[in-house]
Amino acid sequence: MTNLNELRTLVRGRVLLPGDDGFDQARRPWNLAVEQSVPAVVEAADAADVATLVRYARPRGLKVSAQPSGHGATGDLDGAILLRTGRLDQVSVDASARTARVGAGVRWGQVQRAAAGHGLTGLPGSSPEVSVTGYTLGGGLSWFSRAYGWAADSVTAFEVVRADGERARVTTGSDPDLFWALRGGGGDFALVTALEFGLHPAPALYGGRLLWTADRAAEVLDAYRQITDTAPDRLTLWFDLLNFPAAPPMVAVDATYLGAPAEGRAFLRPLERLGGALSDSRAAMPLTDLGSITAEPTTPGHGLSHGDLLTTLDDVTAKALLATPIDPLLSVQIRHLGGALAHPSDSPHGPLTEPYALYLFGVPTTPDAASAIQVRQRQLLDDLAPAISGRKPYTFLKPEEPAAMAFTPDALARLRDIKRRHDPDGTIRSNFPVTTPTRGH
Repeated sequence: MTNLNELRTLVRGRVLLPGDDGFDQARRPWNLAVEQSVPAVVEAADAADVATLVRYARPRGLKVSAQPSGHGATGDLDGAILLRTGRLDQVSVDASARTARVGAGVRWGQVQRAAAGHGLTGLPGSSPEVSVTGYTLGGGLSWFSRAYGWAADSVTAFEVVRADGERARVTTGSDPDLFWALRGGGGDFALVTALEFGLHPAPALYGGRLLWTADRAAEVLDAYRQITDTAPDRLTLWFDLLNFPAAPPMVAVDATYLGAPAEGRAFLRPLERLGGALSDSRAAMPLTDLGSITAEPTTPGHGLSHGDLLTTLDDVTAKALLATPIDPLLSVQIRHLGGALAHPSDSPHGPLTEPYALYLFGVPTTPDAASAIQVRQRQLLDDLAPAISGRKPYTFLKPEEPAAMAFTPDALARLRDIKRRHDPDGTIRSNFPVTTPTRGH
C-alpha cells in the first residue's frame, strides 16, 4: 500500500490525509449533497506541484482528479488523489489584445473585476464563484453565449501537465487533438494549470430580474416566448418558476443585454406591459455585478439538479410546464439559447441547435425531501418528454449521468481515442470520464 505521507516532502503546497485537521473540509465538493471520499487532498502551491504530483502518482498506479472549486463533483473519483488548485489564482489582462491569462484556481468574479475596467468581459455564467477552468473545460454556457458562443470557443491556449508529468503549452498549432478535446470535452486529458482566452467588448450592460406572483406565470411565459422569438443575440432571457421557503410561489424573468439601457428596455416592453410586478431590478449595471441577477449562494450547500435541452417551447410544452405547481422544487428554469451557440464550433460540443435549456433544482434538506424532489423532477421530465432532445451540455450532467450524454457519437469516439493516446494508464480522472460506457455509445 502506498504511503501517501511521502507527498508532504515532495510538494510545496499542503497535503491533507484522513484524520488531519481540515481534511474533511478540504475534500468536500461545492454541492454538499455529494459525498466525496478520497485518500488524500493536495493543495498545489504552483504548476510545479501539479507536475510533481502526477510524476508521483503515475508509476504507483494512482489517479489524480482536479477540482478548483468543487463544482460538478460526482462523488465517484475511483480512489483518486484530489488536487485543489485554488492557490493558482493569478489573473492577467491584456486590454489592447483583448485577452486574459488565468491560473487554474481563478473564479469568474475575479476575471470580471480585472476586465470590466477596460470595457471588456469574459463569458461567465450566473455565479461568480464558479472556476474559469472547470467551467470552460465543460464548454461553458454564459449569459453572453448568444452573442459570443461557448466560453471554450474563446480559448487560445492551455498550460497543462500531461499524464506523464511533463508541462506543456497546448494550442491549435502545437497539439490540435488535445486542444480540441480540452475546449469542452472535460478534464480527462491533462491537468490544466492556466488558460488564455479572448475577452469581448462590453461597453454597456443592462440587466436584472422582473418578479410576479405565480398566478401570472402563463402570461409571463407568453411574453417571454414572444420576446425570445425575435431577440437579438446581445439579449438573453431566463424564465424562472420559483418556490422559495417561507414565500409564496413566484415567477421571474432574468435578463442581460449587452448594450444601452434604453435599447434593452425596449426589447423587454412585452413584459412591462403585463404590469403588477412585485419587483423590478433592471438597470444599467457593472459587469462585476452579474451574480446579483439570480443571487445564487456564494458558499457550498446541498442541491439536486437536472438539466436538459428543449427542441421547442411551443404551446404544448408551455402548457405542460405550467400544469402543476413545482413544489417541492426550489426552481424550474428555462434559458434562451440560440444565437452564436448554434453556429459551427470546432470543439467537442459542436453547435447547440436546441433553442432552450431546462434546469430543475431542489434542496434536499432530508432523505425524504431528496426523494420527493427526484419524483417531482421525473414527473416534469415525463410531461416535457416530447420536447427534450436527449443531449445535454457537459456542465449540466448530474452524478449518475455519463459524459457520453453531452456529445455526438463521432465526437465521443474522438475524445476516447485522445484519452487513450494521451493517458493510456488512466492517471487523470475527471468528474465525468469520457470512457464511462453508456447504452447507445
